[in-house]
This record gives sequence, structure tokens and C-alpha cells, in this order.
Amino acid sequence: MRLHLNSSIARCSATFLCDPSCFKQIRPICMASASTSSKPKLQSGRKLSFGTTHVIQPKGEHRATVVWLHGLGDVGASWAEALEDLPLQNIKWIVPTAPVQPVAVMAGFPCNAWFDVGSLTEEGPNDLEGLDASAAHVAELLSKESANVKLGVGGFSQGAATSMYTTACSFIGSYSDGTSFPCKLNITVAISGWLPSTKTIESRLKENPEAIKGAKDYSIFLGHGTSDEIVLYKFGQKSAVALQALGFSSLVFKTYKG
Repeated sequence: MRLHLNSSIARCSATFLCDPSCFKQIRPICMASASTSSKPKLQSGRKLSFGTTHVIQPKGEHRATVVWLHGLGDVGASWAEALEDLPLQNIKWIVPTAPVQPVAVMAGFPCNAWFDVGSLTEEGPNDLEGLDASAAHVAELLSKESANVKLGVGGFSQGAATSMYTTACSFIGSYSDGTSFPCKLNITVAISGWLPSTKTIESRLKENPEAIKGAKDYSIFLGHGTSDEIVLYKFGQKSAVALQALGFSSLVFKTYKG
């Protein structure tokens, strides 16, 4: 059941990724290697150990690399199997597994999670430390890619939320603690997700007008089902509106019935 659902959702974004115009004329860069890049500090003393990473090599010419992030409680293996079947010959997929950590919305039960979730509302607590750590993990995975390869990030549910936050870090140029973010991304695909820490991101982007200038040419695809019982459709809508208001005018928000 889960693999069938994951495969169906992944195929929703296949047409978007197959369109060369989605990868704008932004030169993909990772400004530091994985061994030398700086990372945000875990001030709380918590230890996050990321799980197994699966890599699916392109079957054709390698033109793009996309890090794909699974949802809450899932693992990278299930999505790796689904993504391998997509008719995207020129994309290398990197599918990591989130660390096991307590999650507030699950009464503190530990599971694979990119960050702690207390609430999806704007008033809810934001685990910026966890978000920064996962965004840094994405950057580290992309840091070894060739300069002529386009870079992307995407995900499902909590993975989609993390991909949107990582995108914001890429444009701002740093994590929430001011540590430099080393990569410039070319595309974001977020399925059934939400934009976490919206107010913080809005504030940081507005403080950096140079970052917003490039937002209008950046490709973002958001897809959401109207009957999603986990991440309600309205949260996907609000995220799209918030990102468009920040200048991401090339954003596509697609509604799926059911």
C-alpha cells in the first residue's frame, strides 16, 4: 500500500522534472566540499544520526541530481524503489533516511523525522535546530556533484516541508544561526507538504533583498490532495501563497482531488 501510494505521488511530479525549462539558467554550485563545509551547531546538545542513504544513478546522461526526502516515520528505501521506476533517464536520485528522534505530535514517540513537529499552524513551535541539521545534510549530499549538473531537492509530507525550508536557506545563503549554506539549488518539488517556520523565513528573506531578486526565476512545484488527512490541503495552499508573496512567481501549485 505505502509503495503504491509513494509511486503514484512521485509520478505526479515526473512531467515537471522532465521539462528542461524547469532548470533555469542559474549555474549550479556547491561552494564547499562535504569535508570542509561548515554546519550549523546543535546548541541543545542533541545528537542526530542520519540513516542509510540510497543512490539511484541516471540511466542516461547525468544532467541533474535531486535529493528526495521521505515523510515522517518512513525510510529512504521505500522511496528509492518508487523513484527508480520513474521515466527520468537523466536524473540521479539521492534518497537519505532521517534520524530517529522524539516527535511532539506523536506524544514524544521516537521515529524517523527530519525535525520535531509540534504543530503545523503558524503559532506552533518551530524546531529550527532540527530543520537546519536536515538542510545541512541535504547540502552535504549535493556538495560532491559536478558543477555542470543541476541541483534539486524534493520530498513528501515532512520531507516536502524540509525541502521548502532547505530552498529558503539556499536563497538566504545561510541557516537560521547564520552559518553559510553552501549550495545554490535549481528546482524544488514538494508533495503534500507545508512551509515550516514561515514567519522566520519571511523575515529573513525580506532582510535580504538580493536573495529575493532571483526568486522569480526559480522553479518550485507544489502538489497537494484535497482530502489529505495528515497535512491538510489548506496548509499546502497557504505555503504556496506565502512563497509567491516572497517573490517565487514561477511556483506551480497543483491540486489533486482526493
